[in-house]
Amino acid sequence: MQIDLDDPRREDVLVLLAEHLADMYATSPAESVHALDPDALAGPDISFWTLREDGVLLGCAALKEHDPGHAEIKSMRSATSARRRGVGVRLLDHLIAVGRDRGYRRLSLETGTEDYFLPARALYGSRGFVPCEPFADYTHDPHSAYLTLELEAAVSA
Repeated sequence: MQIDLDDPRREDVLVLLAEHLADMYATSPAESVHALDPDALAGPDISFWTLREDGVLLGCAALKEHDPGHAEIKSMRSATSARRRGVGVRLLDHLIAVGRDRGYRRLSLETGTEDYFLPARALYGSRGFVPCEPFADYTHDPHSAYLTLELEAAVSA
């Protein structure tokens, strides 16, 4: 499995991101869906990676820089066919390593509170993410969980 910077507008990535958005809207109220579309993921303040095996897309993830010391994890997704193969943990460990290399003091994220998101919240917790107050432009929302990781205290893989 290989992780590389990629374009979120590639054909196979568009399919994965469409699946991601569909699941978000199916599990959360529309006003609580904060997933970005492919054009937003291609923005100058976002780095986007894919994880592939033999050229086959297995997952994706992005980092959005809020300021030189803080970035947000966005659009982390494993392909349905790749679930339970370690894609999520590999992507998350990669994002944490990139965050450290870039000198971020913390990484944060927003995810859902519904049971559908339990595996994601467990994954983040396994790497030291803890609940936090809403950050950036987020506000309190009963359908959103906000998590953060102080990189100095991060668990290494």
